[in-house]
Amino acid sequence: MVATEQLYKIVRCPNYFGEILFWTGVTVSALDCLGCQSCVQICPGKKGEKALKMAPIEGQLQYQNAFNASYKYCDNPEVLAKFKPETVKGSQFKQPLLEFSGACAGCGETPYAKLITQLFGDRMFIANATGCSSIWGGSAPSMPYTVNKDGHGPAWANSLFEDNAEFGIGMATAMNARRARLAETVAKLAEAECASEEIKSAAKEWLDGMDDAAISKTAGAKLLEACKACGCDLGKAVIADADLLTKKSMWIFGGDGWAYDIGFGGLDHALASGEDINIFVFDTEVYSNTGGQASKSTPTGSTAKFAAAGKTMKKKDLAAIAMSYGYVYVAQIAMGADYNQCIKAITEAEKYKGPSIIIGYAPCINHGIKKGLGTSMLETKAAVASGYWFNFRYNPELAAEGKNPFVLDSKEPTASYMDFIKSETRYSSLEKAFPDRASSLFSSAEQQAKEKYAALKKKAEN
Repeated sequence: MVATEQLYKIVRCPNYFGEILFWTGVTVSALDCLGCQSCVQICPGKKGEKALKMAPIEGQLQYQNAFNASYKYCDNPEVLAKFKPETVKGSQFKQPLLEFSGACAGCGETPYAKLITQLFGDRMFIANATGCSSIWGGSAPSMPYTVNKDGHGPAWANSLFEDNAEFGIGMATAMNARRARLAETVAKLAEAECASEEIKSAAKEWLDGMDDAAISKTAGAKLLEACKACGCDLGKAVIADADLLTKKSMWIFGGDGWAYDIGFGGLDHALASGEDINIFVFDTEVYSNTGGQASKSTPTGSTAKFAAAGKTMKKKDLAAIAMSYGYVYVAQIAMGADYNQCIKAITEAEKYKGPSIIIGYAPCINHGIKKGLGTSMLETKAAVASGYWFNFRYNPELAAEGKNPFVLDSKEPTASYMDFIKSETRYSSLEKAFPDRASSLFSSAEQQAKEKYAALKKKAEN
């Protein structure tokens, strides 16, 4: 069974002759659908109807060409002018530069990575810690990260658990050094005798905006064309380093095993560095890739390898540690719970001139979600509604404006904490094996969650 659109129609397109097949929704690849039904669960429809449904693959292959053709309409300037890329709707008109990963069907990690590539993928560098995100992100002989029609896409590299953050800082430092050298060349070119007024104007525009993604891209294109017309040695040097004209988006990816445990020393060093880097933590609350061992992110009462009788200690508060620096952008997000907050946090973090860390709640096959991993987006929504997970943003730029830098995006819990945890085997199995111990640990976990929300609420009110 594969996901398929219920509705499509023939329309006349002013940019093309004749009629074309225009899909009314997001196009699904019948050949690559894993059958998890996650898209069916969350894709909005009208009047209670599902926009997507599951159907036998045999009847859907005839529509595969529509999916293949859909890439022509990605990044359409007219559409993006109407729906800004930084919005939930607009972002989905951008071509995903992560596709067809080898992750578990319904994985909670890949939607975050896909979204980030839609926002910044054409100028993005990724240092990926060993773990699930490096396995589905770069399993030979396939590579899910791809390029757009201009040949631009994420530059991806994998490093070990213990040094990935340092690896990412190295990538950022190298890029800064190369762009600084280019800036020197451009400055010399602007002062050269051979420089035309066009070159001088383009050079000044680029030098003034080289650290702004949008400005550096448009100004860089003008400068490149002017240099091609010039033909001098300095102009040729700029052309040789044309890939550096657009400001790069530097990302460090990894799971909670890396961020909370083995790679924490390096991650802490990266946060303290002051570098303009972005860290994304796929928080599955367990060492997912190696079979489900407990990590410092594993909450009280959850079972895992090395915590078969339920973890007794509370979850490490990585966000609080990061916020203690005062100059680090910090956010916790859960995509299925609040799409707007998710995309707002990611775009704010990337724009922030300094280190940022985003911790994304990612349901995992090791959680044993009783409704199936295909409901992972709904599971993140339930996690926030029950007070199991909290969404918030800490933006140091607000403090500079005299405002409270902390914004609590989660509302008061409206659902049962106990009902939520018992909907996952990692908790319910403890109740069956050790009912008394489970009752004690679950009560402790619920109280910890209440205390954390109260503390976050107080922080937001100060």
